[in-house]
Amino acid sequence: MTSQLDPSLTGPLLEIEKKIFAAAPDIERWFREEWHEHTPPFYCSVDLRNAGFKLAPVDTNLFPGGFNNLAPETMPLAVQATTAAIEKYCADAKNLLLIPERHTRNTFYLQNLGRLIEIFRQIGLNVRLGSLSEDVREPMSIELPNGTRLTVEPLERTGTGHRIGLKNFDPCMVLLNNDLSSGIPSILENLHEQTLLPPLHAGWAVRRKTNHFAAYDEVVKKFAEVVDLDPWLFNPYFARCDEINFQTRAGEDALAVRVDTVLGKIRTKYNEYGIKERLFVIVKANAGTYGMGIMTVHDASEIKHLNRKQRNKMAVVKEGLQVSDVIIQEGVHTFERVNDAVAEPVIYMIDRYVIGGFYRVHEARGIDENLNSPGAHYVPMAFTQQDMPSDLLVETGAPSRHRSYLYGIVARMALLAASMELEQEAPNPEEWCLGGTAKFAFPPTPSDLYNGHNDRAAQ
Repeated sequence: MTSQLDPSLTGPLLEIEKKIFAAAPDIERWFREEWHEHTPPFYCSVDLRNAGFKLAPVDTNLFPGGFNNLAPETMPLAVQATTAAIEKYCADAKNLLLIPERHTRNTFYLQNLGRLIEIFRQIGLNVRLGSLSEDVREPMSIELPNGTRLTVEPLERTGTGHRIGLKNFDPCMVLLNNDLSSGIPSILENLHEQTLLPPLHAGWAVRRKTNHFAAYDEVVKKFAEVVDLDPWLFNPYFARCDEINFQTRAGEDALAVRVDTVLGKIRTKYNEYGIKERLFVIVKANAGTYGMGIMTVHDASEIKHLNRKQRNKMAVVKEGLQVSDVIIQEGVHTFERVNDAVAEPVIYMIDRYVIGGFYRVHEARGIDENLNSPGAHYVPMAFTQQDMPSDLLVETGAPSRHRSYLYGIVARMALLAASMELEQEAPNPEEWCLGGTAKFAFPPTPSDLYNGHNDRAAQ
């Protein structure tokens, strides 16, 4: 199924597409050179927003949980990309331990785990699930809607206490599909001679969205030079406020000032490009996912007039964590629709390769609202036209057959930013190697080492 884009907005996007397609060989060469310098996260998903005049990432997830929403036709690509990734980290891998989120009763999430297990088994890995939940004290079997069963088992330290595994199962690789929102469990710390992916500092206990978008700023500036386009066309403005308490209303003035500043920057660009759409920002928790702790703001004055329900909604996110640190991000409209409902593309990658995507669709939400909320459903995206187009003349008002290639480019820029972000945040860059182990399990090469620095997003 394809999406529909508002015909009145296709003109600007088609011009952007033409420049991107014309520069495709240079773009691919640029990506290849960048990956010589940086190590991509093991996997990643990127939420995009297509405003017709602008296409930008609005969230980057390093623990993607929607593999079940991808079309079955993506499996060969996923298997191929996973094979490349596994050979990079541990070429002779045999056993893989997959650590999921604690909520083991979410059927859709469990189907995601089932799809991941299917991918790993197709490349010859023995896969078992180990839970961080204290409630899982013995193996627990769960039946999925398709009739298959998953078994979740309690984690345990093995060997000398520096490895993690399950009873009678000693993995050489450990893959987290848990974003560590509630903190880093002690059982995952100080692992030796075991490849842990993603590294612990990729979790929300450490990671901050403003750091990611600061890294993305640097990536998109380089990309813009390659394609000779304004970086803003692919990049949302943002600011940070880390002194807010929504329940006591402390920090409201500081938040309002930052909202007004970002709105002012957007207004300048809208005036430059003659854009008549209503501008807005998204205020959301600087750490966390699942679409919690998010609100749309059109004017700074709205910050001081939040009702109790709105404040309570913003005050707490996943795992009941209190919000005191937020990102104020330029709002990017989404003018894509699937069956007349507002939609946004979500792109999935393993290693540095795009493997597929889907549309997040919400019939009850508007073009300036968060779609990652109850009531959303997912429509697999066709990635059958990945080749660079030879015919750049696209009929006005018609969706481009090659738009998935453009989406893949922007998503890969976010992936590259995530790799730089992890480099900058690594606790011991001089000891970090592929797989995020605390000690080298094999002699490192120069490209294995982080060479980042500790830049931070502007406050």
